[in-house]
Amino acid sequence: MQTWNLNEIATPDGSRSPVVLESADEARSVLIGLHPGQSLGNHQVKERAWIVVVDGDATIEAAGERVAATRGTLATFAPDEVHSVTTVGGARILLFLAPWPGEGHYRGEERSL
Repeated sequence: MQTWNLNEIATPDGSRSPVVLESADEARSVLIGLHPGQSLGNHQVKERAWIVVVDGDATIEAAGERVAATRGTLATFAPDEVHSVTTVGGARILLFLAPWPGEGHYRGEERSL
């Protein structure tokens, strides 16, 4: 068993210093600290994605829908679904991607089995 205290892990550069907690074929978990005013602008990933707001408040947008996400909010996105996460006051989010890496994640390369 492995455990992490998500509130004690440093993310000094906010969205520029995500911390990969675990990475395996089944999934990848990443802790992202967003400083006040930071965002993860419109983007998409090849995997199914789950985002949990661990601390703070964020706005999550996808498919024309906007959610005010407070601590404890869980959102999920289909592969290739465009989404964004923004915060005014700062937030700490936990991201899960599965399977890892998803097909097409590494452009021009086939996923090795």
